[in-house]
Amino acid sequence: MTTISVCAENPVRVARVKRTGLLYTALGILFLAIMLFPVYWMVNTSLQPNSVGIQATWFPITPDFSGYATALAQQGKNLQTSLIVALGTVVVSLAIASPAAYALSHFKVRGTNVVLFAILITQMIPGIVVANALYTAYNDLGLLNSLGGLILADSAHGIPFAIIILRAFMGSLPTSILEAARVDGAGHPRVFWSIVLPLSRNALITAGLFTFIFGWGDFLFALTLTTTDAVRPVTLGLYQYIGANVTDWSSVMATGVLASLPALILLVVAQKFVAAGTATGAVR
Repeated sequence: MTTISVCAENPVRVARVKRTGLLYTALGILFLAIMLFPVYWMVNTSLQPNSVGIQATWFPITPDFSGYATALAQQGKNLQTSLIVALGTVVVSLAIASPAAYALSHFKVRGTNVVLFAILITQMIPGIVVANALYTAYNDLGLLNSLGGLILADSAHGIPFAIIILRAFMGSLPTSILEAARVDGAGHPRVFWSIVLPLSRNALITAGLFTFIFGWGDFLFALTLTTTDAVRPVTLGLYQYIGANVTDWSSVMATGVLASLPALILLVVAQKFVAAGTATGAVR
């Protein structure tokens, strides 16, 4: 009797599970459509000729790419500046955060917890406070309106975050591998360069991706530490571009699309590496 009742209930339970799954799927699609609608409207408006955003049709029946030509002509230099700053931020942040994370995770030094607490505190300080302090220092050092100045400022924001990610990963690496290398005569620099960094590839990609996004999307430091058109990231260029082109939203939205592409491409390419682990494979 028990077996028969369970078999009779199974189809009902399966049907209920399917209905629940369909409901969750429908809700997920609805929420995703709501979140992605601004992106769709940005792309749609960018493909319409001299479009005023409110008057744009729901679908570009005859796409017009003149807005992209205008955006590249007027914002191309700013896009190049943002790319240089973002890539420089990744290089500087990883060059400092990687050895720091290795030392914090594998060296038994007094005060490590204090250092980690200080790193966490830096993530809580409002960016405007840091930007105002940097303005005075940059003015004295002659770093205003310079690519190097923006790279250093964005790196100061990206390094603590990268240390947190890399330390968590490096701390989970099997100590047997590191000890074996030490027994074979490898020093800490060789162990770090030849073993830790290759095993931490996914963590490095994750940290590099987020620091790139920090550098690419920075607005506050760009607004505070640049006063001329000589060095102007696309975020600041787009902000000022909107005020001068409120009647040509196709060019404004085309600039927004171009500014979104690098981060989007990196997220798609690097998604399989983000938060992935390789320690198990290394042990095998």
